[in-house]
Amino acid sequence: MSYEEKGTWVYLVVSVVVYGVYVGVLLSTAQGGTLADVAYVAPLLWTIVASVVAAVVVRIVVEVVRPSESYRSDERDRELARRGVAVGWWGVIAGALVALVLALVEADYFWIANAVYLGFVVSAVLSSVTTIVAYRRGV
Repeated sequence: MSYEEKGTWVYLVVSVVVYGVYVGVLLSTAQGGTLADVAYVAPLLWTIVASVVAAVVVRIVVEVVRPSESYRSDERDRELARRGVAVGWWGVIAGALVALVLALVEADYFWIANAVYLGFVVSAVLSSVTTIVAYRRGV
């Protein structure tokens, strides 16, 4: 498995796991109340920071445990990453559109912020899965 493919797997797993933890924190904080009343700003910001730190740490651990033969990206790696990013942008676009609609109907900031964050997570999943499938199919 190439260095870039390993990085894509790390990005996918960290994105999904950290977002799952964030949702779990929100649900446990709500304790049966409405989600819009939960203090979400600090958990959201900490989740974003944790995601970046976890991605770096996990990437290092993966390379220590299973070192790559080369750390250089070739043209194939760049093309697969480009395809993944092109597909992943649809998640960002969808999140932005949902946030725009929520703002227009004057929804709580909670829902707007979480629509944007979910858009980023969907983007990460779409781009990672697209790239991994391309690697696996030998494109």
